[in-house]
Amino acid sequence: MGSTVAIVGGGYGGAALARQLDPDFDVVLIDPRDAFVHAVAALRGLVDADWAQRIYFGYEGLFTRGRHLRDRAVKVDAGSVTTAGGTRVDADYVVLATGSSYPYPAKPDTEGSADSQTRHAATRAELAAASRVLLLGAGPVGLELAGEITEQWPDTEVVLVDPADDVLGGRYLPELRRSLREQLTARGVRLELGSALTAPPSVPPGTHRPFSVTTAAGVRIDADLWFRCYGVVPLSDMLHGEIAAARRPDGHVEVDEYLRVAGASNVFAVGDVTAVPEPKRSKAASEHAAVVAANIRALAAGRPAQQTYRPGEDAVLVPLGSTGGASQVPGPDGPVVLGAAETARYKGDDLLLGRFAELFGTSA
Repeated sequence: MGSTVAIVGGGYGGAALARQLDPDFDVVLIDPRDAFVHAVAALRGLVDADWAQRIYFGYEGLFTRGRHLRDRAVKVDAGSVTTAGGTRVDADYVVLATGSSYPYPAKPDTEGSADSQTRHAATRAELAAASRVLLLGAGPVGLELAGEITEQWPDTEVVLVDPADDVLGGRYLPELRRSLREQLTARGVRLELGSALTAPPSVPPGTHRPFSVTTAAGVRIDADLWFRCYGVVPLSDMLHGEIAAARRPDGHVEVDEYLRVAGASNVFAVGDVTAVPEPKRSKAASEHAAVVAANIRALAAGRPAQQTYRPGEDAVLVPLGSTGGASQVPGPDGPVVLGAAETARYKGDDLLLGRFAELFGTSA
């Protein structure tokens, strides 16, 4: 076909799309990192040195004809992408796959895989020395991190604090939350729910040093290490020209049912950056990529975009280490809650590593 597709961002959606379009298009994947980060397994990589080496995949495995441009996009419009290094990529189709930022350690905060592994190792040493860890946020990240810490260091006390009245916000069944609460309590995790801290800890996150905090309910918590486990921020401040108006005040980008960015017929968006009303998950990003690939192929062949995207039912897999956790998945008669063994089989045991190793043409 010969058309150029510029994909801005090499996370779950961008990588899947690059792989699908590479045989027939000139794909340029623009991302400042030297490798894809399998963020689903980042918390396992934090506590386990072997896993810390396994969550990175070189982008070259995606391509037979396309390429990875290691640079940060600073200006994106309907026909081109300009990078921080001054490179301009002119494209027939542009796809925003910029994703979102999230506090370390759920997502690495360095652009080089070697630097990320070094940072993980330093934080792992701090964790190993800690006796009580405070986690702010009882959503999926906070719960999974509590599970990883208590599996690796069973004697370490973990305290989860969240202003919400229960764990795991979202439209999920009470049985799911009950299973997670019971498993966490059995591991010795202390849940302080329904009240926020009056002030953040006085020491930097991930640093082993004693401190005390107090909740608005008057509960004092002593700990010697903490992490923030909330705060998704869409990455979209590089939009310019006719597509800039598609950026909402919260940073999400408005798209239509074809995942086209409002204001341009040749610009699409996938993954966390979109304003699609659904939980931000790697599975959704991969499904977005399949829709956009079909629509770009249609446009390149002179046909209108035809593939639409409809968010699926609310579903979540929450492993607590390699053997615990609980999940909610769609069933024939409505949502179904899965226990620890099934959650481990579907996700917790290998954290989907094999699936992404296959995407990048390597071994897990």
